[in-house]
Amino acid sequence: MKFSIVISTYNRLDLLRRAIDSALKQTIPCEVVVADDCSSDETEIYVKSLGDVVVYHRNQVNQGHAATVNAGVQKASGDWIKFLDDDDYLDVNCIEQMTKAIALCPDAVICSCIAAQVDQTEVELSRTPRFGPGLAFYIPQADIHYGMLMELVPFGTPAQVACRRDAFLQSGGWDSQLDTNCDDIDSWIRIAQFGHGIFINQCLAYRTIWTGAYNQKFSFTQRLNTNILMKEKIYNFINEKHLSYLPSLQEIKNYLRLHWTLVALKKRDLQSFSQMLDQSILNVSTWKFFWNVIYSRRSNMYNSRIDKCILLET
Repeated sequence: MKFSIVISTYNRLDLLRRAIDSALKQTIPCEVVVADDCSSDETEIYVKSLGDVVVYHRNQVNQGHAATVNAGVQKASGDWIKFLDDDDYLDVNCIEQMTKAIALCPDAVICSCIAAQVDQTEVELSRTPRFGPGLAFYIPQADIHYGMLMELVPFGTPAQVACRRDAFLQSGGWDSQLDTNCDDIDSWIRIAQFGHGIFINQCLAYRTIWTGAYNQKFSFTQRLNTNILMKEKIYNFINEKHLSYLPSLQEIKNYLRLHWTLVALKKRDLQSFSQMLDQSILNVSTWKFFWNVIYSRRSNMYNSRIDKCILLET
């Protein structure tokens, strides 16, 4: 099994240096690919100065984040792709731990881990929660999309995720029409149709939270609409074993509208709050569904409809 770490970048050389360094310091050998979206700073000069230890791709013109990730995967030669944005970085054991877990579940196509959220000075702010039993486990393919629909299966951001390269290519890659607004989640949805999902309860990645992040520029209404689109896509992949208790798509939409309306209110964005406010969020069944989702997130996976959570002995 060979890993390729694909780092997408655009005009953030200071951050990119850290991401590349974390990739080159992995405890087992792996390919490092830098996909550059036609940066105008000294990114090209720096990466080329590193020599053959890094594979470098540069877009001829600026094409956006999704297209740049796709180009990086095309250049990669590994069986598995570890995604990494230029403002994030990896623990030195990331690839080793993922390799061990994947070896125990050869039919897996996607793998995720815990990530620490850090500020611009690398001070840890929080961590994504533990999920499921033990240090590593897998969820059979038939249960993944139902888990994603009900928000029981959180694959997370690119810093957390790796996938099998053939599944990525077969799924069609990242969608440039979504570009940074759930383009990663959309990809996980389509990749997961081809095999099992692995989760590692170790912090193996670091995600920088900063005010310049492009995805923070989307309005709450835009986020709501994209979330609804993602749920519609997931709905089409639900395995028939879950159909007898599957909530309606309208129930899911009402829940999302309630969620984002409450987020807008919490953030004191009264304009977005008023735009999203409608009769659906006043429905008792919508609130019941909302609290069921919250409860399910906080309870063990054993108590959910995902009843085949398989422990991996790593």
